[in-house]
Amino acid sequence: MPGLPTPPDMTTQPRPVYVIGGGPGGLAAAAALRARGVRAVVVEKSGEVGASWRRHYDRLHLHTTRRLSALPGLAMPRRFGRWVSRDDVVRYLEKYAEFHELEIVTGVEVTRVERAADGDGFTLHATGGRVLAAAAVVVATGYNHTPALPDLPGRDAYTGELLHAADYRNAGPYAGRDVLVVGVGNTGAEIAVDLVEGGAARVRLAVRTAPHIVRRSTAGWPAQRTGILVRRLPVGLVDRLGRLVAKASVPDLSAYGLPRPETGLYSRVKEGAIPVQDVGLIDAVRGGRVEPVAALDSFDGAEVVLADGTRISPDSVIAATGYRRALEGLVGHMDGVLDERGRPRTHGARSPEEVPGLYFTGFSNPISGMFREMARDAERIAKAVAAAESAAGAA
Repeated sequence: MPGLPTPPDMTTQPRPVYVIGGGPGGLAAAAALRARGVRAVVVEKSGEVGASWRRHYDRLHLHTTRRLSALPGLAMPRRFGRWVSRDDVVRYLEKYAEFHELEIVTGVEVTRVERAADGDGFTLHATGGRVLAAAAVVVATGYNHTPALPDLPGRDAYTGELLHAADYRNAGPYAGRDVLVVGVGNTGAEIAVDLVEGGAARVRLAVRTAPHIVRRSTAGWPAQRTGILVRRLPVGLVDRLGRLVAKASVPDLSAYGLPRPETGLYSRVKEGAIPVQDVGLIDAVRGGRVEPVAALDSFDGAEVVLADGTRISPDSVIAATGYRRALEGLVGHMDGVLDERGRPRTHGARSPEEVPGLYFTGFSNPISGMFREMARDAERIAKAVAAAESAAGAA
């Protein structure tokens, strides 16, 4: 990114803390470390910070409020409004890096992290044959790292258009077309609404598991604040409260193919399923503009086969089917770091017992807001790293 300092030769510098990833989590961690007098170098594989945000679809806004989404040390400008747009998030991240004078190296990808041979710190292997020595490592490569396209029967021979939601930008190319959106998380729901508002002739939404739908804001009170208040309460209690709130604020869409889920809202959150924040889906479903249908089961030539046996022939299939963390090659060879699903076993200020000094941020999708939790993680990580360095210096 123009104007940001880049060391001419990272291998000759004193051992910093290396932060892998120049998104919000990585930038926040680097700024918090710098504020505590710890040198941090952000290594970003793309050419600029906020790369994943730059690739998101055009209409995307934060589902968390501006005031509760700021990273440490810099508020989001009031002119961004309450729900910050994708482009303004990118502007904020650029300004954040500049404001905190972060040390950022772009165009370099760290491919493997290992414990240093002498057991003191880490050795990072990066593109261009670089070998970097780190005092500690913060992995912030992102929750939405590698698009996950389901490997369903017949997919390779499917003759229609199939793309992952990561490649969707706006409704322009789909005006007048028949589109099937697969997956009813926040991304799938918002893309479906974007398509109908952008002139798609027909939009169907393939639903495997009915989601919890919440109002983004009720009488001026954002859903995020409720998430913050209840996140420490017993799961069963929050589930019961969630049912009461849903009945009072969200219409029953069972007649349209979206029944209320049997599993409680917070129970689903604990399983990794964040509720869908309504940005027009409810009205689109009730108005017949978005048609919930059965889950996608397979492909057959030019046809899509749904779980109830229905065969349809949409012009395009957009798979909002999530992402993989893709951490196996980077840190998966170290014992105790990843779980059976490839997710970090620890996050924030906690390091794996077997690998002290290795930290992760941004790999959860909390009900209280991802930006808010990454900001909190950054402060905790910086405190832990500074304490470890102080203890090492006193030894």
